[in-house]
Amino acid sequence: MAAPGSFSLAEVLESFRECLTDNGEILQEHYINGWKGLVKFMNNLGTAFSFISNDAVTKIQILENYRSGANGQKYLSVQSMVKYEMDHNLVDLEKRGDHCNSGCRTLLRLHRALRWLQLFLEKLRVASDDSKTSALCAEAYNDSLANYHPWIVRKAAAVAFYMLPNRASFFEIMNMGPTEKVVAILGEALPIVSKTYDITEDLYSQHGLLDLP
Repeated sequence: MAAPGSFSLAEVLESFRECLTDNGEILQEHYINGWKGLVKFMNNLGTAFSFISNDAVTKIQILENYRSGANGQKYLSVQSMVKYEMDHNLVDLEKRGDHCNSGCRTLLRLHRALRWLQLFLEKLRVASDDSKTSALCAEAYNDSLANYHPWIVRKAAAVAFYMLPNRASFFEIMNMGPTEKVVAILGEALPIVSKTYDITEDLYSQHGLLDLP
């Protein structure tokens, strides 16, 4: 067990493992716990990543407020949340209006960021020891989150990525032991993160929610 406030890759991946039920539902409690760990991960990379981690913290709080609110039972899973908010017209589909902080829109922002982290960690897993972590992170970002960020944020991201340590030092940040162990755990667990992402992507696509303003 990692010390309070410290990052543990194993605990993050275990949360994502637990968030998927046998019938493919995504339990929000464990999804959110996984994201709390990812925030610690980004914080360990330095303040340059705060432009993403701070936004994630805000989104996590919104989702936790829904889960602890009067209709908390409707937010037990991503699927139940989407059904409830769509059935009750609680999602702004065309513009940011009365429901700009709906659960669906809030989780979509985390979903997009999860794709970036998923791609980045996969690139790290298969890269050689002399690979530049900054280049791997930038490639993952350009293939995911960059599509949703204005120019000024993309510029800040480029600066943040440039400051990343080399692959060996980066794996030390992951708090998982030697490189071989990190690579093995990523190989086991990233398919679970990918499955979580894919289920969410399909669900949002079915309901026309992938481009919420």
